[in-house]
Amino acid sequence: MTDYKLGQIERRFADLIWANEPVRSSDLVHLSQAALDWKKSTTYTILRRLCQRGLFQNQGGVVTSLVSRADFDAARSEQFVDETFSGSLPAFLAAFTRRKTLSDDEIAQLQALIEAQRQ
Repeated sequence: MTDYKLGQIERRFADLIWANEPVRSSDLVHLSQAALDWKKSTTYTILRRLCQRGLFQNQGGVVTSLVSRADFDAARSEQFVDETFSGSLPAFLAAFTRRKTLSDDEIAQLQALIEAQRQ
């Protein structure tokens, strides 16, 4: 099972890969140096860790994702609701709206999502 939890730095690195894939690992070293101020060894260590966790692959010196950013975010959201609200989306929404008022547009978007799920 893929671990859908990333630390802040791991997430920034994953975002870098997602934004540039497919990317040669040597180019990823340069991107990481510019964006994160990392050395080559740090880039390869974190890349290896994320590959072992099933998020990316490095084949023939080319890094690509095994899990898209959208799929990662969806799974992470689901994992958060499961862990924090015992899997209850209504409980999550109740907690969320306790401090933030939804706009009419947000309510309309949620209603459209609900209607799409009914069909």
